[in-house]
Amino acid sequence: LASATAPALLCPSPGLTPWYRSSGGMRPLIFRCFFLLQGGNNAGHTVVVDGKEYDFHLFPSGIINPKAISFIGNGVVIHLPGLFEEAEKNEKKGLYRIIFNFSLYWQPVFDFHQAVDGLQEVQRQAQEGKNIGTTKKGIGPTYSSKAARTGLRICDLLSDFDEFSSRFKNLAQQYKSMFPTLEIDVEGQLKKLKGYAEKIRPMVRDGVYFMYEALHGSPKKILVEGANAALLDIDFGTYPFVTSSNCTVGGVCTGLGVPPQHVGDVYGVVKAYTTRVGIGAFPTEQINEIGDLLQSRGHEWGVTTGRKRRCGWLDLVILKYAHMINGFTALALTKLDILDVLDEIKIGVAYKLGGKRIPYFPANQEILQKVEVEYETMPGWKTDTTGARKWEDLPPKAQNYIRCVENHVGVPGKSFCRSPSCC
Repeated sequence: LASATAPALLCPSPGLTPWYRSSGGMRPLIFRCFFLLQGGNNAGHTVVVDGKEYDFHLFPSGIINPKAISFIGNGVVIHLPGLFEEAEKNEKKGLYRIIFNFSLYWQPVFDFHQAVDGLQEVQRQAQEGKNIGTTKKGIGPTYSSKAARTGLRICDLLSDFDEFSSRFKNLAQQYKSMFPTLEIDVEGQLKKLKGYAEKIRPMVRDGVYFMYEALHGSPKKILVEGANAALLDIDFGTYPFVTSSNCTVGGVCTGLGVPPQHVGDVYGVVKAYTTRVGIGAFPTEQINEIGDLLQSRGHEWGVTTGRKRRCGWLDLVILKYAHMINGFTALALTKLDILDVLDEIKIGVAYKLGGKRIPYFPANQEILQKVEVEYETMPGWKTDTTGARKWEDLPPKAQNYIRCVENHVGVPGKSFCRSPSCC
C-alpha cells in the first residue's frame, strides 16, 4: 500500500538515512547529502517549501537546497527525456541551476520500454481480464532487461557509441519479436540518446567511490530516498501489484553500493490514514463518505498519473509488517490534520479470516482480499492541529491516537507533520 508503510532512515555521517518518499513528510533542508536509491519516474511526490510546491519524480528532494549534494544511485532507472523535462519544469518554479550527480551503473529507460509497458497491460487485460495498473513509464520492462542481462547501462552510453548502438538495436529487435505491432524509431532514438549523453557526461560518477568518499569524508548528515513504499516492494509487497525494485531497507545497500553498517536510524514515515493508487488489495479502504473526505482533504491524487488515490483508515497490521522488514527505530506520522474534522476515528489493529484472528499479514493476494479488519474506534479531537509545532500543542485525543499507533507497532513516534508543510 503506497503511503501507509514508507520506511525512512535518518542519520549523520558516517551513516545513511533512508527515507521512502511516498509519504513525503520529512523536512529535507536539514541534510547535507541526498541520495536516491531505486525506482524511476513511475513514482512522484510533492514538496512544499515557503508556500511553493515542487513535484519530483527522478530528483531527490534535496535538490531544492542549493548547498546540498544530490546523487542518483545505480538502483534507479531513468528515462532521459523525462529527467530533463522534470528539471526544466522545476527550474521554471525557481530551482535554478539544478545540479546533481549520477552513478555510472544505472540503466536508462528507452522509449520502447514505455511502449512495451503499455502493450503488456493490454495483453494482461485480454488474457486475464485484469491488469496491474502500471504507470506505463517503462519501469518494469527496464528492470526486466536488467535482470535478463540484455539491458544497457549509462556507462555503455558514455563509452563506445558504435558498440552501444549495436546492443541497442539488438535489444529493440528482441522486443519487436515479442510484440510484432511495436514500432521503434531506432535511428531517431539513437540520435537523441547521443545528445543526452553529452549533457549528462559531466554529472556521472563512479557510484562506489562516490559513496565511499561521502561516508568516510568530513561528517555530514545524509538522507537516502526511495521512490516507493514498503508494500510496493517486489519481494515483500502486495505482489503482483507492486513495483519492480526493492523499496525496503535492503535496497539502500544494493541501490547505492554501500555496506549495511552505514545504515543508521530507520524512520517509518507513515500517513495518519492509508492510501493506495491503482489496483490491489486494500483491507481498510473506505468506499464511502469517509474515503471521499480523506481523499478531498488530503488532496490525494497521484503525482505521476493524476489518478485519484484510494483512501481508508490507518492499517496497523501493514505498519507492523513493514516494521518487521525494515526495523524502524522511530515513526514519523504525517498529515495528522486531515483527521481534524472527524467525530470518531478508526484504526485497523488486526485481520480475521473465518471470524478468527490471524497473526500475520497474508502474502497471498486472494487471502488478503478476504480478510475482515478488526478496528479500534477512538474519539476525534475536532480541533485544528495545523498550528501545532510540538507535542504539547496537540489536543489530548490526538496524542492518544499517536500513542495507540506507537503501542500497537512497538515503535516510538519521533515527529508528526501537518499538511501540506513538512515536519
